[in-house]
Amino acid sequence: METITHPKLKDVSLEQVLKALGDPVRISAVKQLLAMKGEEKVCGTFEYSITKATFSHHLKILREAGLIRFRDEGTRRFVSLRLQDVKKRFPGLMEMLEKDL
Repeated sequence: METITHPKLKDVSLEQVLKALGDPVRISAVKQLLAMKGEEKVCGTFEYSITKATFSHHLKILREAGLIRFRDEGTRRFVSLRLQDVKKRFPGLMEMLEKDL
């Protein structure tokens, strides 16, 4: 199994985060995680209308931008929003997305 790395948010630029959020599929994924109120979501339970491989690629972009975290448990992969870290590094950004829920 591949080792998943998560960037330190101090190494992530605002431009990188905004670019990651610049796609409707990725915005939808983040909003679905925001609706979970800090809980993890199993990868296969997201709502999307694209192929699984394409959605996985979108999640990878969000992870590389420091917005989400993966955790594997057996055959399942859990996804969580790095909400407190992101709020601390980029104040106001997540609040803007939460208003649109």
